[in-house]
Amino acid sequence: MPKIKSRRNPKIVKKKNIGLIIMRSHKFLEDVAIADVAFEAKGGNLNEVFEACGDATFETIADLKTIGDIETYNYAAESENIEDLLYEFLEEIVYLKDTESLIFKKCEVKISGDYNIKAKFIGEKIDREKQTLNTDVKAVTMHMFSLKKENDEYMATVVLDI
Repeated sequence: MPKIKSRRNPKIVKKKNIGLIIMRSHKFLEDVAIADVAFEAKGGNLNEVFEACGDATFETIADLKTIGDIETYNYAAESENIEDLLYEFLEEIVYLKDTESLIFKKCEVKISGDYNIKAKFIGEKIDREKQTLNTDVKAVTMHMFSLKKENDEYMATVVLDI
């Protein structure tokens, strides 16, 4: 059984029109794999768990406090199932880092219909003088990869190859 780091990163979002407070979070897992970073993310719905997975991936790549909100990247995709949709969403973050030198500090996600996603990534181009880069994520792995609903929340487990 992997050890769980005590650091949790909750995001509290207040929805404007309905006054709900929604909690999404992620936690990093230790001792899962030697050359990887693993995390668990949760949310009250699919949008929140995808956003929490994005947050954990962003935090793995760079110190979020050092990233501006200069660039916005819109992402849309569809898939055959929700797990593949999450995998492709996270792979897009890595792909944009590698091909466009874009890193992000936050995202907004809308899952609809039969496994369709529209997302907005907010961040900026890599600037080594300004930003603190943490780890170069090479890929999202299928090792331990899961997304499931437990009670009233969604839980994802993701391992990133570094």
